[in-house]
This record gives sequence, C-alpha cells and structure tokens, in this order.
Amino acid sequence: MLPLPPRHELKQRLPRLVWGLFLFGFGIALMVAADLGLGPWDVFHQGVSAHTPIPIGSVVIITGVVLLVLWIPLRERIGIGTLLNALLIGAVMDLSLIWLETPAVTTVRWVYLVGGVVIVGIGSGYYIGAGLGPGPRDGLMTGLAKRGWPIGLARLGIELTALLGGWLLGGTIGVGTVLFALGIGPLVHVLLPRLTMKPVTSTQ
Repeated sequence: MLPLPPRHELKQRLPRLVWGLFLFGFGIALMVAADLGLGPWDVFHQGVSAHTPIPIGSVVIITGVVLLVLWIPLRERIGIGTLLNALLIGAVMDLSLIWLETPAVTTVRWVYLVGGVVIVGIGSGYYIGAGLGPGPRDGLMTGLAKRGWPIGLARLGIELTALLGGWLLGGTIGVGTVLFALGIGPLVHVLLPRLTMKPVTSTQ
C-alpha cells in the first residue's frame, strides 16, 4: 500500500482526486451516450455489458477489481487513488447513464463525443495530478514495464487486447475510438502540468 501524504496535504489532494474521477466517469458516460465509438477499454466494458445484465459502469468496477488482483504477482503498490478509481468511475457512469440518452440529432451526438473526450482529459489531469496512486489499468501497464516490457509496447498491447476483445463482444468502435486515441494523450500532456498539485506546506 502506498503511504498517505500528511493529513494537511491529504485534505487538499483527496477532493481533487474525487473531482477528477467524477469528471472522468461523466465524460465516458457522454461518449457512451453519443454512440459514436469508445476508447479501447470502454469498448471492452460495453461488449461485456451487452452479453450480461450488468450495466457498463458496473463492468468498469468489476474489471478494475480483477485487474487489481493481477497486480499481486506484479507487486504493484495500491494507493487510495487506485481504490477510488476502481469504484467511483463506474458508479458515476451508471448514475449518469440513467438520464443520459443518445440524442436523435447527429450534431448533438458529436457535442457529447467531443465534450466527453475533453472532460475525460480534464478529469485525468485532476486525478493523476492528485498523486494518490495510479488507476488499475495504468498499474497493469507500469507493472509489465518493470518486468522488461517497453512501456509504450505494454500500453499498446494491453489496449489492443481490450479493444479486440470488446469488438468481438459487440462493443462500439467508431470515430470516437479514433478521436479518443488521438486526443486524450495530447490533452493530458497539456493539462497535467497545470492540474498537478504541488506539495503543501503545513501551517501547523
């Protein structure tokens, strides 16, 4: 388990983490409602959901828990951010999708898609910048990298596997998949330095 920061610092980092995870879950929900294609992992989540009575957000939670089990042989260290990531994103997705529906107008679907990608990018900046532990999917990637895999190859292999599996299960691949793949990296690259929380000096 990753050590927690000092209490005075945790009180400022934790709200940023939760806010970032909320934004991330809501952004993905917007992309689901747009029905124009999802990122690799969410294609997988949607495909599993299509073959079970489990809502997509709950599939996100279950997948996160399974991935954390895979961390054990990789000896990755779990942080409070890791646990909240596994639980909150999926919960926010399911709650959001109760009232989000696929718009009848294509233009609005595009607004949902682009807005979703941007919101996911902002959410990523907040939750990663909080510095309280990586998400379950990121930890799998870094765990493989520590065992000799080039980190880019590890990420590509994991995401292509998720994408292929999700596509075979009926998940939605489309323009949104391409937009997410091309857009999320540059967005996080720009936003993360601005949203990363600097160490807090105690006033006590």
